[in-house]
Amino acid sequence: MPDKHLSSRFDADLDFLSSRLLEMGGLVESQIAYALEAVKEFDTVLVDQVLEGEHRLNAMEIKIDEEVTNIIARRQPAARDLRFLMATSKCITNLERAGDEARKIVKRMRRIHANGGGLNVNTAEIKASGEMAMHILRRALDAFARMDTVAAAQIVHDDEAIDSEFRAFVRKLVTYMTEDPRTISMGLDYLFIAKAIERIGDHAKNIAEFVIYVVKGADVRHVSQEQLEREASGS
Repeated sequence: MPDKHLSSRFDADLDFLSSRLLEMGGLVESQIAYALEAVKEFDTVLVDQVLEGEHRLNAMEIKIDEEVTNIIARRQPAARDLRFLMATSKCITNLERAGDEARKIVKRMRRIHANGGGLNVNTAEIKASGEMAMHILRRALDAFARMDTVAAAQIVHDDEAIDSEFRAFVRKLVTYMTEDPRTISMGLDYLFIAKAIERIGDHAKNIAEFVIYVVKGADVRHVSQEQLEREASGS
């Protein structure tokens, strides 16, 4: 959160935005958890829950963005306050897109289920990367709530582990599809699921990068990990 202001109402506005962002983040976490459970259990009820939650996420994004615009118009913020508001708007966009990825996962699982079930393939990498993506998103939201730049830099680094799991699963899928061309269609569905999980990790990483932007005033997108860590630590 930005520092306290002479206007208590301004502080209340910023606190409200922060709480709403975290509320939206909690809903996205639930969406991802339901989606991962659907991958494990082939549960069509979970599919319906995720699709219903998507509408709530879209409405929350619009409402929070409207509040950001109203605060900018009323308060004409500068420096860190303006960065906080801009970052909030971008973070809720990333949260909404992470929710979109959960929707993509369950829609693919519904298609797999309709086609008779899954491949006889170990999906350990999907499960592992899904748990990592959820954990990283939770940590990114916590870092945003505390404006913890050191934690944010570590999250960006840890996202590499999700990418590694994705690449491992792709290699496995290619082997299965090469050995049995009949599995290609379903294999591609699993590939889209794995890619969706990777993208969730990317959105969590983006949120972490915005923490550094708010606190340090540095845009650390597309920079090396070493430079990002220097900016985060202020060295």
